[in-house]
Parts: sequence; structure tokens; C-alpha cells
Amino acid sequence: MSEDEQLEMLIEQTINGAVATIPTHLEEIEQNKDTLKVNDPKEFVYGIIMGMALGMASTALASLKQEMPTTEDQLKIRNMVFSKIPQIREEIFK
Repeated sequence: MSEDEQLEMLIEQTINGAVATIPTHLEEIEQNKDTLKVNDPKEFVYGIIMGMALGMASTALASLKQEMPTTEDQLKIRNMVFSKIPQIREEIFK
């Protein structure tokens, strides 16, 4: 399996795991709305999920390569994660 295929698989697993946390995040935001002062909980959760996907994919790649991702690697990760945006938004806004 190529590095790109491994990375794609890790990103897919990361996004699936992050998407599974959506109901919990929405509930926590509702319970803490006075503290968080969030205007749109679904957009807030979208930001959380995107941050998780980008951060965890970078960490996973660093682990695979045993070194920090290069700028090229980071662009590749970003492009792969961004390609999943429709799937992520569909899960949040359904």
C-alpha cells in the first residue's frame, strides 16, 4: 500500500471517528451555551471536526514517516480532508 493510500485510509478513519462525535458535541454545546456563547452550534461543530481531521491526519503522517510532515505533505493532507467537506457537512447539517 502506498503512502498516499495509507494517508487516505487514515484520514477516512479519522473523519469517521470525528463524525461519530457530532451528537455529543452538539449536546455539550447546548448544555454550555451560556459559557460558550456560540451563535451556530452546527458551524462550531464543523470547525471542531475539521480541526480534528487536519490535526490527527498530520499526526498520523508524522508517525508513519517518523518525521514532521513537509509543506507538500501538509498540502496533500489539506486537499484530502477538504475533499471530504461535503460528507462532513452532510453529517452535521442533516
